[in-house]
Amino acid sequence: MLKIGLQLYTLREELEQDFEGTLRKVAALGYKGVEFFHYFGRSAAEVKQLLDELGLVALGAHRPYDALLNDTEAEIAYNLEIGNHNLIVPYLSEEQRNYEEVAANLKIIGEKCKARGAVLLYHNHDFELTDRYGDRTAFDGLFEEVPADLLQVEMDTCWVHHAGYDAVEYINKYAGRLPIIHLKDLKKHEDGSPETVVLGEGEVNLTAILDAAVQAKVEWAVVEQDYCSRSPLGSVEDSLKWVKAYANQGGNVHV
Repeated sequence: MLKIGLQLYTLREELEQDFEGTLRKVAALGYKGVEFFHYFGRSAAEVKQLLDELGLVALGAHRPYDALLNDTEAEIAYNLEIGNHNLIVPYLSEEQRNYEEVAANLKIIGEKCKARGAVLLYHNHDFELTDRYGDRTAFDGLFEEVPADLLQVEMDTCWVHHAGYDAVEYINKYAGRLPIIHLKDLKKHEDGSPETVVLGEGEVNLTAILDAAVQAKVEWAVVEQDYCSRSPLGSVEDSLKWVKAYANQGGNVHV
């Protein structure tokens, strides 16, 4: 059954002010797992103790591409200690978008992860679907060049949609290589720029995405809102309410 987690980047300001208290609130809301992006100075032992106390799963961690490349062993060790096996490349700066070089480096990182029992994933934005890698999108090119046993997909379905592609088709295309999706909604301003919003308040067909994710045997759907126009904690609470309504209408998710 598809489980629901939260990308903690949504609560970055709250976590910086009160890391432990914010994680307690996330658990109280009913999220089953959390995806890290920063540890705010806490040791792996401290994070693990708090997660165990709260009954939260560390489902993944977004870590900088350079850190995963240059400090791979330390990144793996920290995450294995907190109980997380999924190390995720979250973003490439414009200077880093030499995709042939990125593919070669992902193979190197992926081999090291595999040797330690961890898994490397790549998280997309929209530029991977507008940039080209040879005669393919950069998104498809990276996953074609790096074998599935070295690189898995964390698909941000909202950015796939924003780039003009069908997120359901992409979920079906990568089924079997897709343990995690990001579940995010947006609306567009008059100039075409996106604004991330609470689930159900935008234009993304979230129901179809979750239905497809269940069929594709995705393990985690991770709620994320890059920027919140109202309280971030209130926003992630309202987003979870939308997911619970989906479940109450027959959606096969664990909430």
